[in-house]
Parts: sequence; C-alpha cells; structure tokens
Amino acid sequence: MRKKNPFAIWRDTDLILNVYLQPKAAKNEIVGVHGDAIKIRIKAPPIDGKANAELQQFLAKLFKVPKSKIEFLSGELNRQKRIVIRQPKILPDFLQELKSPT
Repeated sequence: MRKKNPFAIWRDTDLILNVYLQPKAAKNEIVGVHGDAIKIRIKAPPIDGKANAELQQFLAKLFKVPKSKIEFLSGELNRQKRIVIRQPKILPDFLQELKSPT
C-alpha cells in the first residue's frame, strides 16, 4: 500500500507535486513543507517565466529526468503550482518514504 503524502502523489508511473515557489532566493533549494505543498526556493526572479524555467531545471536535476519530462499542470503564473514529473529516475531524500508504483 502506498503511503499518503500531502504534497506528492503517484499517477501511474508519473509523480505529481504540489509546489510553493519562492523566487529571488539566495540559492535553489527545498526548504520544507508549506501547507499541502513542498516549498522550493529559486534564485531566478518571477519575470518572463525565468523562475518557472529554473524550477523546471532544478526538478529535472533532482529527479534525473530531462526538462521535457517536467510539466506544469497548473499555477504557472502563481506561487502555488501543480507539477507532473514523468517517470522519475530517482526519488530525492525528501520523498524516499513515498513508494514507486512499479
């Protein structure tokens, strides 16, 4: 049985994350939970999609997938985002308790 998590769920082999984004930070990092979302700080400003692009690159590196496998389901213009990671290769430490469906 899969463990419930307020900010991450599996849909087949894809992982859906609820993200709370803080742009214009000192460094790119995951800082914890913010409500039912994982809080991520990104260095880029929220101008012309720069923060979203950097978030996409940050998540791609964390999950060892190409950027093309990181898609925004909602919230592209907000701090609250819903993101799908298609077939992640690894689970970062903050998600290790969340079992893969395969």
